[in-house]
Amino acid sequence: MGLDMNLYRKTYVKRWDHIPAEKQFSVSVKMGNKKYENIDSDKISYIEEEIAYWRKANQIHQWFVDNVQDGEDNCANYYVSASQLEELVNRCKTIVEKCKLEPGKVKNGQRLGDNGWEDIIEDGEVMTNQALAEELLPTQSGFFFGGTGYDQWYMEDIKSTIEQLGPYVEKDEEGNYKNPGDFYYSSSW
Repeated sequence: MGLDMNLYRKTYVKRWDHIPAEKQFSVSVKMGNKKYENIDSDKISYIEEEIAYWRKANQIHQWFVDNVQDGEDNCANYYVSASQLEELVNRCKTIVEKCKLEPGKVKNGQRLGDNGWEDIIEDGEVMTNQALAEELLPTQSGFFFGGTGYDQWYMEDIKSTIEQLGPYVEKDEEGNYKNPGDFYYSSSW
């Protein structure tokens, strides 16, 4: 149970006679090592890939809610442009560059004590220049949304976002995205 987040890329692969052979896709569907006969590969129109997955990265989720979903946090699927993904990656890169981690105390969950729920505090790393992170990618609390500290776990989510989305915002010499497609974000909890 918790905030699960996915980003999918949908690529149009329909085979049309008017498309030159060198621009045609070839799709094959197998089960085990054998062609799966119940799907006609020539009739496949789209391929959908999960290109990113996050768990309880509430700051990333909040960015999608604010910048893609018009403030609606409703677990629906939303189209995301490549330029929006590029903006998110650039924010993450700024945070990595300007918000460093230093030793400190971090919250690592809760436990039931004699007086009710109490925070588990342990040694870890906390963020310097937290104000910049709060401005660029603020955390968001919610039911099983994970921690809201600006610490090592926050930074792990930021770095993971750069790693997962980076290939999809790279551009060629003409300024075109190298890995185009239609992107869709969804979340559930």
